[in-house]
Amino acid sequence: MSDTANRPSSPSPTEGPRRVAAFFDLDKTIIATSSAAAFSRPFFAGGLITRRDVLRSAYTHFIFMLGSADAAQTERMRVHLSSLVSGWDVATVSQIVAETIHEHIDPVVYSEAVELIEHHHHLGHDVVVVSASGAELVEPIAAVLGADHAIATRMKVADGRYTGEIEFYAYGENKAAGVRELAQEHGYSLASSYAYSDSVTDAPMLEAVGNAFVVNPDRGLRRIAAEQGWGVLTFARPVQLRGGRWPTAALVLGAGLAVAAGVVAYRAVARRAAQ
Repeated sequence: MSDTANRPSSPSPTEGPRRVAAFFDLDKTIIATSSAAAFSRPFFAGGLITRRDVLRSAYTHFIFMLGSADAAQTERMRVHLSSLVSGWDVATVSQIVAETIHEHIDPVVYSEAVELIEHHHHLGHDVVVVSASGAELVEPIAAVLGADHAIATRMKVADGRYTGEIEFYAYGENKAAGVRELAQEHGYSLASSYAYSDSVTDAPMLEAVGNAFVVNPDRGLRRIAAEQGWGVLTFARPVQLRGGRWPTAALVLGAGLAVAAGVVAYRAVARRAAQ
């Protein structure tokens, strides 16, 4: 894990009280996959999507994992997903997610991300999961991780079903706008807050805070990180969460070798504790 940045720290007594948040992108930052693709199988089993949709989701996931989706491809994905969910029953989606979240999400959560979330909470920081995936997926995942808030794409609903219209697309500059709105609502000092992401599309979110870190960055984000002096982290150990938020004792037991890596992670994001 790269050691190119400082550790999150509490404010010094002379700075006075302030609220600090840590904003985490979800896909390929907290989890080692796409959250939307992770639920394609249970959505197929639940009759929400066809086999063709599953194959298309697999292709989209492949492009996503390569980090090669450009703006045009991302827009086509957005349009496809918007069309795909039109008419879906919201209660059915929520039920499928609730029943399968541990099966499909727990095994792909990065242990380093869990440790870092625990560390921010230890420092008294709020943790916010920020994702372009739908709120019906993101909010339950955020709850499992013990996050305090979530910012996600919101689909318009009428008579309990998705209309296919998007009320808020948490992507690109919109992520930064959502971060600023939440900061204003909860009194966060963005200059003192933190943000973590893998994708160049999240550069606006990273630029919105005083402490930006890139995680397994794509080529474009790595270049920007070098220009801006942002910290670079490597997350490499997906670990089974086993039934909800990982308490500290279970974290140490389940992470195994990640404990040693966690020490490096803390140093990589944490020398400001001594400042």
